[in-house]
Amino acid sequence: MTVTTSGLTAVRAGLLDYQAAWAEQRRLHESVVAGTGADTVLLLEHPSVYTAGKRTEPWDRPMDGTPVVDVDRGGKITWHGPGQLVGYPILRLPDPVDVVAYVRRTEQLLIDVCAEFGLVTDRIEGRSGVWVPQDDRGPARKVAAIGIRVARGVTLHGFSINCDCDLTFFDRIVPCGIRDAGVTSISAELGRPVTVADVLPVVERHLPTLFA
Repeated sequence: MTVTTSGLTAVRAGLLDYQAAWAEQRRLHESVVAGTGADTVLLLEHPSVYTAGKRTEPWDRPMDGTPVVDVDRGGKITWHGPGQLVGYPILRLPDPVDVVAYVRRTEQLLIDVCAEFGLVTDRIEGRSGVWVPQDDRGPARKVAAIGIRVARGVTLHGFSINCDCDLTFFDRIVPCGIRDAGVTSISAELGRPVTVADVLPVVERHLPTLFA
């Protein structure tokens, strides 16, 4: 299913292998760079996979031999899998390119999505992504991750938001290289099921924030 809003095409790609999604990102990126393709966001789930960004340290990786896909985005290691909605915006950024501003807009999109479900989240200084603040349940917990790359003025990679995924997959790694904070999901925080199908249309509605 494809939805177009505010000049942005959102493609619901379903469950898609990581390497297949990466090939589609590269194809879309070339078309946007060439001016023959529209700004597009792929929205999907992956089969379970660990991906390591350029800043991943050896000690961040699984110690049990679990395979890891090395990728050219920023950031460190993370997990993708069922119950997590992944978004890959392939967008031309305005000149002059301001990557930090784009990351902040992506964070705001995710904060606004969580708010629609009644979950209060925020940024943490010095840490990317979107977080449930420290409270009586424990330290700050990351509910959405961001890892991007910009090449020739057009974005690659993107964000992931934990809806109702199995959080034990994060136990094998140091997620995003952060040892002193946890990982959570919308469902875990609210104490009720919130699925990818629930979150998907809300994310689509907030995609224009990426251009704000």
